[in-house]
Amino acid sequence: MPRYDLHSHSTYSDGLLSPAKLVARAASRGVDVLALTDHDEVAGLPEARAAAAHAGISLVNGSELSVSWESHTLHVVALRIDPESPTLVQGLENIRSGRTTRAQRIANALAEAGIGGAYEGAMKYVTSEELISRTHFARYLVEAGYANEVKDVFKRYLTPGKPGYVVHEWATLPQAIDWIHTAGGQAVLAHPGRYKVGVSGLRRLLADFRDAGGDAIEVLSSSHTAAQFAEFATLARVYGLMASGGSDYHGPGESRMDLGDLPPMPAGVVPVWQHW
Repeated sequence: MPRYDLHSHSTYSDGLLSPAKLVARAASRGVDVLALTDHDEVAGLPEARAAAAHAGISLVNGSELSVSWESHTLHVVALRIDPESPTLVQGLENIRSGRTTRAQRIANALAEAGIGGAYEGAMKYVTSEELISRTHFARYLVEAGYANEVKDVFKRYLTPGKPGYVVHEWATLPQAIDWIHTAGGQAVLAHPGRYKVGVSGLRRLLADFRDAGGDAIEVLSSSHTAAQFAEFATLARVYGLMASGGSDYHGPGESRMDLGDLPPMPAGVVPVWQHW
């Protein structure tokens, strides 16, 4: 049975490894099929594809789109897309342009909380200026001594209700799914267990995602517990969605799960790769 990892990041968004090094690590850890899913970006795919051919593993063209739903920011993973699709390319460009504006607002919010120079500090970790993210701010705040780990920065400064969090409107759920489908891809709701929406909110989200044409949810994710693997397998069946899985790997020392560490997909679901 091939080993799939369908959610990973490189230096083209907020990962720590270049696409080539990411692919090499995946191959060394027994991954057979890897999706590179950089945030709102596809520019790292050519390098990853060349590295995958050399390493003897299969690369899936992907991206992770930032989406607004109700008052929440969600992520939708795009798999098996045509990265040159004009509709998708334009949509991703629109999302990226919003990232710079959001970053400036995050820096201003942190400054009001007494943390100056955050924008410049975050930029030291950015490899593409259009793709500055909260993770880059978190890395700077660790460097500056405001927290010991990136995950601690998020808890203390960068999530709703905290000093550095700002509300931002991304693509809508129907927009993102339409762009993905226009590019020939499959739309996967990333790490649904991460969203602070409550039980009723999760039901609304899954129904809205399905009704907008969504294809699958991440059942296996580094954001989920073992109990949640089973929970989301059940929800995938209930809502008629396929199941996907990815480590959401960002780099050594920063990710909860390494490439190749995913457990087997629970029984009774239809894997997103069923008809690949």
